This record gives sequence, structure tokens and C-alpha cells, in this order.
Amino acid sequence: MSKVSDVFPSLAGYNADPRTRRYLAPKRIMWTRGSVSNPEALLEEKSSQITLDAGNACVLENKPGQPKAAILLDYGIEINGSARLMIWHVRGEGNRANLRVRFGESAMEAMTDIGTKNTTNDHANRDMRINVGFLSANETNETGYRFIRIDFEDDDARVEFKAVEGVFIFRDIEYKGSFECDDPLINKIWATAAYTAHLNMQEYLWDGIKRDRLVWIGDMQTEVMTIASVFGYNDVVPKSLDLVRDETPSGRWMNGISSYSVWWLFLHYDWYMYFGNIDYLTEQREYMLALIDILCGCVNDEGSEMLPEGRFIDWPNQANKQATHAGLHAMLKMAMEKGEFFADLFGDSALVQRCRNTAQKLSGYLPDPNGSKQAGALLVVAGLADAVKMNDGLLSVGCAKGFSTFLGYYTLAAMAMAGDYSGALDALREYWGGMLKLGATTFWEDFNLEWTENAVGIDEIVPEGKADIHGDRGAYCYEKFRHSLCHGWASGPVPFLTRYILGINVLEPACRKISIKPNLGSLNYARGTFPTPYGIIEVSAIKRNGEVILDVKSPAQVEIIK
Repeated sequence: MSKVSDVFPSLAGYNADPRTRRYLAPKRIMWTRGSVSNPEALLEEKSSQITLDAGNACVLENKPGQPKAAILLDYGIEINGSARLMIWHVRGEGNRANLRVRFGESAMEAMTDIGTKNTTNDHANRDMRINVGFLSANETNETGYRFIRIDFEDDDARVEFKAVEGVFIFRDIEYKGSFECDDPLINKIWATAAYTAHLNMQEYLWDGIKRDRLVWIGDMQTEVMTIASVFGYNDVVPKSLDLVRDETPSGRWMNGISSYSVWWLFLHYDWYMYFGNIDYLTEQREYMLALIDILCGCVNDEGSEMLPEGRFIDWPNQANKQATHAGLHAMLKMAMEKGEFFADLFGDSALVQRCRNTAQKLSGYLPDPNGSKQAGALLVVAGLADAVKMNDGLLSVGCAKGFSTFLGYYTLAAMAMAGDYSGALDALREYWGGMLKLGATTFWEDFNLEWTENAVGIDEIVPEGKADIHGDRGAYCYEKFRHSLCHGWASGPVPFLTRYILGINVLEPACRKISIKPNLGSLNYARGTFPTPYGIIEVSAIKRNGEVILDVKSPAQVEIIK
């Protein structure tokens, strides 16, 4: 059988889109203005084909002396995609209608003009005008959204809608990994974190579906752990790793940030441990060994890191130069350990010794995290700081106060390394659960518990006297409505719950050996699944009479250490 590209070779193209589409009806009419008749018709699921029979239409009509008709729709959950406006009839000049369409990750973003409270059309248009005719289906560009506002702009005119479909564009892949415990809030946090990473698995692995629709290599670190824990192998990861490598000549820093080249090294280590593809790893040999050699030179005689600009661990610490230094020092120490692993694997004995010597120098210097939980956590994970002391003096203080979304995983991990599993779960509930309380269906670029004071959630029209959690909060590049409310680096609860609560820790490449040592903390039970190259591992841990009863089912090729 021939394909269309066989018959017409010019249609073969050079890229294929791995994504699929689903058509969604809105779940709620949030607001109308002017003459809007039968808006509930838009909540019905209808065929995605325009038809001659115009039954049960939603009608927007503009009459002289009356406000222009407008409507705000809530699709119930954040999606990546477009909108399709299906029009039955139009009365107006030339039998055409001019509609303004505004998308929003929050209700108030969809209600706000470009330029107000930092609303933009950066990365993807979210505020546009579209001219439609009768018996038409008109599709917008893609963006990340949950809410759509439509304004009918013509004078003395009428437009009949069959539907306003949310076009959900995503990779239709199986959720192989799972987590369940006796706390419904933690279960919802896990599912939301997994979905947040999933939405960013587009043609490439992005960090945000509204802003930024880009491959930021450092931002991928948490996403990749989540993807491996939930979906198993997916080619969006190596495709994205290679994109940034190919666009960053050796000797330059990925995305212009020195720590992001370090994260690229970490990502390859994690990916190899999960899937053990030595052929793919070998493709990185020349670039990787050159990078490791450069990193070995980023330490001074006192054993302190001196990674060059741009220097970055996460946004909340950007103004805290000492915390950034402490975090980068910890990252460089871990880079030397991974660099030794790769140099040994590739048979470069001289580089093995250089990595060891550099790691030893870095180990002799302990920078002050300067009140930063993220920097303190990285020092613990790097083996430079005592976990219990750091947890008691910094990490556990104020529960989730001072957390960040990007490095939240490492903060929870460091608390767990101190044995404070219950404290880590409390912080998980307070921080990620705090976003859920404010209407989140995906996790955000950043979140500060102090932002919640007098604030209204993203799924409400903000009344006078209240603060808008989206339009009145944020900082740095994500101030106000420019703030992304679906950012893959916020998916840290998935790898934390998988590794530290279920206790699943990969010890050898391709998951050939895995340690399973659950730590339930304040939970009574936890169970879940974990994908490996050989099949699914099933884990169940239940507290009974003061003991944890563990049951594990795994593929025969995987050695389990309990």
C-alpha cells in the first residue's frame, strides 16, 4: 500500500508531529455581557463538523445602545492547544463577523488587555482577532490555557455559534507509573504533577506551554525524572537533549547559563541509569568529555566553585548571590562525581583522576547557604552538609515557607535524607496543595506562600478589595500575568514520592538493580507502579502493628534489593 508521500514525494516533509488532538466542550459559563442568548448550548458535546441544521445555537448579538456581547468560558482544566469557533449563521456587513479571542491560564488573564499587568503575546498569541463567516470552523494558534473570552466587535450584528471547542493537543501516551496513598490530597498532587510534565511533552520538551514554549535544558531536570517515573522511555527527552547540544558549540554554556550545562550532564546520567542505552550515550562522548574537562577547571585554589556568568540555580535565589554560590558549588561537586562515572565508562583514566581531584578540592569547602532552602538542600544532596543539622536549622523551619517549584524536589529529598519524611510530606501538602487550593490544575512556574494573603484563586473573577493570585503576584521574568501556570520543572512531587516514599531507587543502568525501601512517614500505606525497560514494578507498603509490610512484584530481569 502506498502512502501519500510515496505518491507525492514533496509531501514527505522532514519532521512529523507525534501529537494527537481531542475536542473539548467548556465546563462552565463564567460571565457574559450584553446580549448573549442560550450560552448553555456551548456546554454540550456536539459533532466537530459544521452542519446546515442550526439547532440549539448560542447567539451573540450587538444592538445599538447596548454593550457589545461577550462571554467567558471555563474548560475546567489547563490544556495545550487551540480553539475552534464553529459558526452557523452571521448577520452583518458582508455576512462576516469580527471576534476577539483571549486565552487565559486564569480567568482574570482572559479578561485582561495586552499591556495591562504584564499581559503579552510573547511565545504564543493569547489575544487575537479573527474574522469568521457562516457555516465555518475557524481555528486559532496553540497556547496554554484553561479559559477563553470571546468578544463580538461588530455594530448592529448577530453571530450564531454551534460550538467553541477546546482543541487539546498532546502526546497520547500511557501513564505506566502510579502512586496512591491514604491521603487524597497527596494523590491529587502526584496526579497534577504528572499531568504538568505531560502537557510540556510537545514536539520537544518545553518548560511551559504558555511561556516558555522552549527547550530550557536545566528546567528539564525535574521533568525527566517525572517522565521516567510515569511514562517510561519517550523520545522527546533525547530529542530535546540533542537539540540544545547541537545548538551549543563545545566551550559555550547551554541556554547561556553555566549551570544548565551541568544539568545536561545530570540528565544524561539519569537517562542512562533509567534506560541503559549505551549506544545513545556514546553519541555524547566527545561533547561530554570536553564539557567535563571544562568543569574541572571551574574551581579555585581554595576549593570554591567559580562557574562563570550566567549564574543561576532558581529564580527565588537570583538576588541571593551567596545562596547561588552555595548551590552552584554543590552542583559542581555532583558534576565531578558524574563526570568520573562517564570518564570511567569511556575509558579516559586521566579525566577520571582529574574529576576525583576536583571533587576532593570542592569537598574541603562548605559555603553558607545564606538562608536559602534550595542551596541548603543541594549541599545536603551533594554530600557536603550534614542532612540532620541542615534540616533542623533551615529546611524544616516554617514548613514550606521559602520553597521553590524548580528545586522543591531537592528540598524534599534533603529532608528525607535527614529522616524527616513526615515533615517533607507536610511541606508537600502545604506548598503544592496550596496551588491546588487556589484552583490550579497544573503546577506553576513559581509559588510563594506569602502570595496567598487576601488572594483569590485563578478560577474566579476577582472582586474589589481582593488580590489576584495571578495578576498581582510573581517576580523576575514571571511578574503578574506573564507568570506561567503550567511549568514542567514544578513536577518534583512525582520523583520525590516515587523515590523517597515508595523507596524506589535505581542502582544500575537500565534498572537492572533497584533498591526498594519505603518510608511512609505520616502515611498508613502507599502503593504504586514504576516502569522499567523490562516491564512494570508493583510496590505496596502498608503499616501494620508498627511495622511496614512490603510487597513487590517485578520483572525477572530486575534484581530487587529490599
